[in-house]
Amino acid sequence: MARFLSPEWIAAFNGALQGVDLGALADGGVRAQGGRFCVEEHVAGVPDRPESAGPLRVGLFVDEGAVTLAQCEDGDESRADVVVSLSYEDAAALSKGELDAAAALGTGRVHVRGDLHVLVAGQGILAAASARMAELHADTSY
Repeated sequence: MARFLSPEWIAAFNGALQGVDLGALADGGVRAQGGRFCVEEHVAGVPDRPESAGPLRVGLFVDEGAVTLAQCEDGDESRADVVVSLSYEDAAALSKGELDAAAALGTGRVHVRGDLHVLVAGQGILAAASARMAELHADTSY
């Protein structure tokens, strides 16, 4: 069982979405079909990550029809169109469907900067791919 946001979990996430047809998932959303965008999450308080390392940066990259999740290394120049900052607990709750994204944003638990249209497109892809993600969520420890 892979821990949420660990390198093993990220690899399993990518395996679950390998070969996904964005045309079938996206309803023509902003730059979603055949385009490029990146939604980057800055997740604070990740277990077993030293506080001095700062938040874990993970990017959801959509590039010419492929969806990939990758940890962004320190020193990487971010090409994120939108950045979402939140705690590990809130990221896990969002992943498990226990926290509504709009409510979390409205109460200040989640902070967003950048192109909100891209955020909506990224969320739409993940929501539409939820059937592919079901096994991953069942095999994830939080």
